[in-house]
Amino acid sequence: MKIVVIEDEHLAAKRLIDLVQRYKADIEVLTKLDSVKKSVEWFNSQPHPDLVFMDIQLGDGLSFEIFEQTQLTCPVIFTTAYDEYAVRAFKVNSIDYLLKPIDFEDLSKALTKFEQAFPIGKDNLSVNPIRIEEILHQLTKQYKSRFVVKVGLHIRPIEISEIQYFYSMEKATFLCNNANKSYSLDYSLDQIERMVDPKQFFRVSRKYLVHISAIHEVVAYSNSRLRIQFKHSEIQEAIVSREKVGDFKNWLE
Repeated sequence: MKIVVIEDEHLAAKRLIDLVQRYKADIEVLTKLDSVKKSVEWFNSQPHPDLVFMDIQLGDGLSFEIFEQTQLTCPVIFTTAYDEYAVRAFKVNSIDYLLKPIDFEDLSKALTKFEQAFPIGKDNLSVNPIRIEEILHQLTKQYKSRFVVKVGLHIRPIEISEIQYFYSMEKATFLCNNANKSYSLDYSLDQIERMVDPKQFFRVSRKYLVHISAIHEVVAYSNSRLRIQFKHSEIQEAIVSREKVGDFKNWLE
C-alpha cells in the first residue's frame, strides 16, 4: 500500500506515520506534505497513491481547497481535531476520519475499512467534490453572535450569551434573555436553528430552541419525556419531545 500524509504539524505527522507502519510494516509513505499549495503541486505532477491521510486545517488554508485545484483519484482518511458533530459528514461516501490525538485502535479500524472497501490494484473511487463542498461549508460556517431586537423606537443588540432560549407562539418567534424578558424576531424558529451554533443550542421541540448554559436542571416528565428548568425562568412548557430525548442527552454531554 502506498500512502501520502498531509499534515503541517511535524510531531503529528511522525506519530501518524509510526502508527501506520505499526499496522503494516510494508506500507510505503510516498511523501509528507504540509500545505495546500505543496499538495496541489504534488498531486498535479505525480501518480496518485492508494490512500491519503489529510489533516483538515493546514497552515495556508483548509485541506478541502486541494479538491478545488486538483482531482484526487484515491480515497481520503481525514485527521482532525474537530469533534464528531463537525465531522459527521465524513461518514458518507466511504470517507473516514480520525480524531486527534489519534490512537492505534482507531487507526487500525480506519485502515481495515479502507482495505475492505478499496482493494489494492482495483480502481478506487475519487472523493465526491459536491460532498466536499458541503463539508467545507459546514466547517467554515459562521454562526450568529448576536440578534438585533426592537425595543419601542430603539434597536438593541442582544448577545448570544444573554439568550436563554428562542420560542414560537401564535405564529411569531421570540427570544427570552437572562433577565427573563422576551423580544420578537423577524425569523422563524427553523431559520434561527440554522443560524446558531448547535453546540450551544438544541431544538428540544417544535416550540423551543434552548441555550445549554441556561439549563438549571432536567427532570423526568410523563411519557418518557424530559422537562427543562431554566436558571432565570419558571416556564413549564419547555418539554423535550420523546423522539429527541436520546439526541438531547448526547448533546448535554
